[in-house]
Amino acid sequence: MIHLHYYPGNASMAPHILLEELGVPFELVRVDREHAAHKSPEYLKLNPNGLIPVLQDGDLVLYETAAILLHLADTHPDAVLAPGVGTPERAEFYKWLVWMTNTLQAMLIHYFYPDRMADDAAGAAAVKAHAEAAIGRMLDQLDTHLGSHEGPWLLGTDYSAADALAFVLCRWTRGFGRPARSLPHIGPYLQRMLARPAVQKVFATEQPAMPHV
Repeated sequence: MIHLHYYPGNASMAPHILLEELGVPFELVRVDREHAAHKSPEYLKLNPNGLIPVLQDGDLVLYETAAILLHLADTHPDAVLAPGVGTPERAEFYKWLVWMTNTLQAMLIHYFYPDRMADDAAGAAAVKAHAEAAIGRMLDQLDTHLGSHEGPWLLGTDYSAADALAFVLCRWTRGFGRPARSLPHIGPYLQRMLARPAVQKVFATEQPAMPHV
């Protein structure tokens, strides 16, 4: 049995979406962030970084959202949630998945937790402002890419595990002065994601904060 340790609206939403896309049996384990359960000794045995999500697949304990998405795609090849290994399309898949987790998500963390990068309130405010500006440029990059092909999904014609992560990260900008939904290509893309039954199931279960995107 697969167990996903999650918290509503967190990065764990991406593998949650993928699990619903796969239609395989799994169990959700809600991590009580309100009481710092992700920093408890028990949880730190699963993920020493104290971050969500963690996926348990049999004896395998896996953290890092992108790694979990890759594992799910690779262990369920019939679902075709990633291009074939060794193809140019697979290289593009890797590029966007790594860019999202290493570049966009990392900057989003600076935006939401600026105090981690500053010694006082003024410094934290500056970090947050710079992060929002940088994220805006990254969203422009993503928007340009989506507009560069005629397909409905990140990689073009075929939906992939990368779409689940793109959706979640774009959703995190919903409170920005210039949210992802306001961009000409990302906006319709997010609506296509919201229309997917797997995403609707996840929202029904997690009941994340509004607006949805």
